[in-house]
Amino acid sequence: MSRLGKKPVAIPGGATVSVDGRTISVEGPKGKLEYVHRPEVSVSVDSESNQVTVARESEAREAGAFHGLTRALIQNMVVGVTEGYEKRLEVVGVGYLAAISGDTLQLRVGYANELHKKIPAELDVTCPDQTHVVVKGCDKQKVSQFAAEVRSLRKPEPYKGKGVRYQGEQVKLKPGKAAGK
Repeated sequence: MSRLGKKPVAIPGGATVSVDGRTISVEGPKGKLEYVHRPEVSVSVDSESNQVTVARESEAREAGAFHGLTRALIQNMVVGVTEGYEKRLEVVGVGYLAAISGDTLQLRVGYANELHKKIPAELDVTCPDQTHVVVKGCDKQKVSQFAAEVRSLRKPEPYKGKGVRYQGEQVKLKPGKAAGK
């Protein structure tokens, strides 16, 4: 059995979880999320103990995989609607900067043209200063996907470390050319 799938998901105060057929709805102060789970597992909400339990329908290998996956996705949804998720990006390089104009993130990262990235409606993207970008939202997948797409516009290069990176990310720098003997 899946060790992760056996653990029940605690529902904190302020969040409500409802199951309608295969659709799971989680609502909280930060927003509302829905997920349609696979038929290999069943999800039930215990209102007395404020917990969500996930059980598998068979002992097949695939059912075990979806058992743990479904439980983890429900846990991420509960955390997202109560606390929310946040990714922080740094823009490193001389003359490199980020700004927000309406619903567009503008990046000047060493190319001839300024790069524009449309911000999804369900995300909150801010630039506290010109070298930092903060992505917030209740859906962990969408927050991480948008942060990864912004980072991929100019990944940190291995010689000087210039580019867009996650805050706290360590970039291993390569040595440059060795001097001739």
